[in-house]
Amino acid sequence: MTNFPILSNKEKKELIDLANEAADRAREAILPYFRQNIDVSNKDEQAFDPVTEADKAAEDAIRKVISLSRPHDGIWGEETGENASSNGYRWVIDPIDGTRSFISGTPTWGVLISLEQIGSGPILGIIDQPYIKERFIGGFGTSEVRGPLGVRSLKASETQALSESKLFTTFPEIGTEKEKIGFDAVAREVKLVRYGLDCYAYALVAAGQVDLVIEASLNAYDIQAPIGVIQAAGGIVTSWSGKPAHLGGQVLAAANQKLHQQALNILNPYSDD
Repeated sequence: MTNFPILSNKEKKELIDLANEAADRAREAILPYFRQNIDVSNKDEQAFDPVTEADKAAEDAIRKVISLSRPHDGIWGEETGENASSNGYRWVIDPIDGTRSFISGTPTWGVLISLEQIGSGPILGIIDQPYIKERFIGGFGTSEVRGPLGVRSLKASETQALSESKLFTTFPEIGTEKEKIGFDAVAREVKLVRYGLDCYAYALVAAGQVDLVIEASLNAYDIQAPIGVIQAAGGIVTSWSGKPAHLGGQVLAAANQKLHQQALNILNPYSDD
């Protein structure tokens, strides 16, 4: 594993500022396309996996900002793949997480930007919802949301029992039959289950509004920014077997350790690990 240098407070602030600038440029690139009549392409012959000009424009904008300031960092994005890192740091980005929501006009999609120490997972994450101008930031001692209500600290909920918890998911849209059985086993134990929201559900875990998110078949660019934001707010994100989840796959996000363990006990027999 790479021995990363200790970042100074100045360097940490510069990285947060850079991530915010990239998110600003992504907003500017995306919003002209939202709720407009735009072309939608399908990336998957077996299922509907849409991509739009907004996705491509946003990723190009993010890449430009990062590359100009930190040319030695790697960049791994959903739309244009990976540029290798020469210093052990890599930005992992999803220009529009929830493109199906985007083309449907619902404001629950988001821009995901994270900085990863390769091999160790994300150290900074941003979940940005451009249309409602709400941005969740986590890392380097920062845990806050900026939006219509001003700037507020993020803190995951202290709900201790599954029976009192609120669970979000993209099931049954994703996942195998075995995984759906595992999800249903947890869903039967909770107080409330809601569906959809893509990355915005993870933001709500960090904000203390939602207690659990359970998903599967994720890519690294789907989950790294949410991990950064949720961990900074006191939550926990792992695989269904409790292992690191920053490369994707089956993901369990929980507001706290006690709730996480209860859900993990149910999900573990359905884990791929």
